[in-house]
Amino acid sequence: MSRQHTHNPPGLRAWAGLLVILGPVLLVSMDGSILFLAMPRIGQALTPSADQALWILDSYGFAVGSLLIAFGNLGDRYGRLRLLMIGTTVFGLASAAAAFAPNAELLITARALMGVAGATLLPSALAVLSELFADPRRRAQAIGIFAAAFAAGFAIGPVLGGVLLERFWWGSVFLINLPVLALFLVFAPILLREVRTVRSGRVDVVSVVTSAAGLLLVVYALKHSAAEGLAVVPVLAGIAGLVLLAWFARRQRQLEHPLVEFKLFRDRVFTVAIITGLLPLAAWSAAAYLAGVYLQSVLDLPVLRTALLALPGAAVLTLTCVVTPMVVDRVGKRAALVACHFSIAVGLLLLVLTATTGGIGWYVASTVVAGFGYGISFAVVADTAVGAVAPSRAGAAGAIAETSNEIGNALGIALLGSLAALIFRLQGPGLAPTLDETLALPLAAGVGEEAKAAFVKGLHTVAVVAAVLHLALGALALRWIPKTSDHSNV
Repeated sequence: MSRQHTHNPPGLRAWAGLLVILGPVLLVSMDGSILFLAMPRIGQALTPSADQALWILDSYGFAVGSLLIAFGNLGDRYGRLRLLMIGTTVFGLASAAAAFAPNAELLITARALMGVAGATLLPSALAVLSELFADPRRRAQAIGIFAAAFAAGFAIGPVLGGVLLERFWWGSVFLINLPVLALFLVFAPILLREVRTVRSGRVDVVSVVTSAAGLLLVVYALKHSAAEGLAVVPVLAGIAGLVLLAWFARRQRQLEHPLVEFKLFRDRVFTVAIITGLLPLAAWSAAAYLAGVYLQSVLDLPVLRTALLALPGAAVLTLTCVVTPMVVDRVGKRAALVACHFSIAVGLLLLVLTATTGGIGWYVASTVVAGFGYGISFAVVADTAVGAVAPSRAGAAGAIAETSNEIGNALGIALLGSLAALIFRLQGPGLAPTLDETLALPLAAGVGEEAKAAFVKGLHTVAVVAAVLHLALGALALRWIPKTSDHSNV
């Protein structure tokens, strides 16, 4: 990557450029979570099936995660700013299409297209940002602000969605993107420079298609089986997906320029870092989505109050993300990662104390306690992953770290959301595959409470499973990450 004007300190133009870049970055992360409180309204308007509801939520995350590395390579060759402009335009058009989608199928398609566009924005935005700041110290500050904005987007998405839904229809959560994107398209050509790097090798299209298809087939099988029960087509789709993923992994070991360098996972510190990028996002997205349904459909809270209840956890998460780098300098990454997983586990277990007749306080306490861990994970994953490998592999490590976040966000809804759907199907009244669909039916006395109890049981099961996984990963970090007096590198 070229470094033009390296002798000039960053001025007003550089900081203004950073501000312009943060708009799309905030939207890409925010759109991964903004639908959590909107789903009851979308369910009433479009009546999606149980697995369609899950696809509405995570088709976006899967598209972003599966294409991040590929678009990073394309941006290096054809220009990061050019890719940013194209991606922003497509993101805006897809947002408008999603806002006015007349049915669940078209909404899923629009969300997937938003994800494709989002995958062009993240790696290119970071590269263009790095070009603005030649001084390493200033560049580190700018990247820290970039990371904090990305984390804040995930945290404030449900809150902003709730505020919009209080006044407008569900499509407003997508239209809010358009003014921000329009400002970017106006000012980006003025404030930002083109960034291009000549890289060896080329994007392996077969790997991109195989990995995306394998993931989607496996997730389709899990979603459909959880919501509807076992059937021949979903089972065959799941087997085909596993075969494709196995073939993808084998192909990566044979390519000179693989899409994913699996050799990096031989390093235990790198492995812990990448799992830390994936698992907390999975737990956070699943818990946020299920808790949004719990507060609105089980406790019958209005959407604005539901949004406001998410504020304490969002504030803790964002603040922790900002201060964590300073704390890590003192205590080291090992202690930070262990604290990350144990605090998330404790926070998730607090959700088990919620009930059909109350549990608002436990929900808020859960988001605050777990928020510390989520903030730590957002702040240290990329740096830990990059620091664990040789400098020549830093780019590949950073790309895998970014991808783990987005895939984790999608997998949380896909896997843990499907687990909750399975519990509801097995223990609910059996009248409809989701709680909101069940409550919309004319019900006999006590059936509504039975459905709510089944949903809460699913929420508790997801919380316990995710907490156990975090406790295990915390113990793994304690064992695998070495103690070191040099806290700047582990």
